[in-house]
This record gives sequence, C-alpha cells and structure tokens, in this order.
Amino acid sequence: MAGERIKLEVQARDSLGSSEARRLRAQGLIPGVLYGAGKETQAFCVGERDLRRAITGDHGMHAILDVVVTGDGGKARHAVLKDYQLHPTKNRLLHVDLHEVRLDRPIQASVVVELVGESEGAKMGGVVSQTQREVTVEALPMSIPDRIELDIGHLQIGDSSRVSDLRAPEDVTILDDPEAVLVTVFQPRVEEEPEPVEGEEIEGEEGVEGEAAEGAEEAGEPEAEASGESGGDTEG
Repeated sequence: MAGERIKLEVQARDSLGSSEARRLRAQGLIPGVLYGAGKETQAFCVGERDLRRAITGDHGMHAILDVVVTGDGGKARHAVLKDYQLHPTKNRLLHVDLHEVRLDRPIQASVVVELVGESEGAKMGGVVSQTQREVTVEALPMSIPDRIELDIGHLQIGDSSRVSDLRAPEDVTILDDPEAVLVTVFQPRVEEEPEPVEGEEIEGEEGVEGEAAEGAEEAGEPEAEASGESGGDTEG
C-alpha cells in the first residue's frame, strides 16, 4: 500500500519561462509546480537527486510527498506525483507536476496490474497477452495500492481475465469497465509450409532422368565406334 510518506524539500521560485528552466537544469535543479487543494499554485525547483529518490522508492509514483517549501514556515503540504517530463533521448527529468491532496479525501490514480503465476495454457504452448496493464482506482491517498495482482494460473488456451476478476482491497474502488479484458491466452499460430506443386516435382524428376539418359547415350557412342573399328581390324 502507499502508506509511505516521504519528505521533499523544495525551493520557491518566482521566475518562469524556458530560459529560467534551462538555467535551473544546468545547476542540477528540476523546475516544478505544486497545485490543487484550493490553494494558490506554487512554482518551485528541487534537486534532481532528491526528486528521483522520492519517486523511485518502494512505493514509486504513489508515495505521499510531504512537500516543504523553503521560507514557508516549514509546514508540509501533502502531495502526489501527477505528471513529469523526460528528455526525449537522455534519461533526465525536465519538469514535474505535484498535486496537493487531503489525506481524508479520496483521489483517483492509475495502478499497475501485475500478473501472478504461470497459466495452464502457457504450459501447453499458449501465448499470454496482457492487453491492459493499468486500471484506475479511487481511494484515500494513503490507501492507494502500489499494484493489484491478478492470478492467471488457471487460464487455459482461449481463456481471458477481465477487470471484474481483480481483487482490490476493501477500501479501494476500481473505476474501469468490469468487462474490459486484461489478459488472454492465445493458441500460437503455426505457419504452414507451402505444399509442393506436383507438376514441378514431375518436371524436375524427368529432367534429371533425361539428363542421365542423355549422358548414358553420349557415353555409349564412343564404345560403339571403338567396337566397330576393332572388328574391322580383326576381319582384315
């Protein structure tokens, strides 16, 4: 469960814009925005290492961040990671959005569906295809699960599991369509080898036989000539 709370100290910033963001990144700082809970939006910057440590812990994206803004009296504002931007080619954070929440009010979040077990169909050569990897849930911030497990051990070839098959904690509501398919076990496709054309086989065989016969005739002609010449010499 997302019961972990992580303190994250950030610095308030007044200057906005792309040039200011580039300047901050050059210093190892990530620009961000904290919004929500009916309060004024707060622009901030935070050390990239501190931010990565906060959002890559055991609870990852669902950790509750106690955000402390420098110069704000040390009071923490509870928030969750709402969105982030990565460099298109480098593994670097470019921007982060935090959403302030109240711990006594439910929020919505996307939660990973983790497959557990090996399906009976896979043991028989079937292919397991997970068509949906996340579901949307609603719960109190401290009750948002890190993941929801789905046991697929009983699935045979041709079987599917749906959202309705998930077993979420009692205080968590799954908002997705119960009939939405999450995983299916397919019969693997067998590529059939093209059948040979009978005419091509016959023609090929005749060609080989014809070449062999022709070769035999050519080999026999010199023998006949040699025999005739030899007989003439004897008779004379």
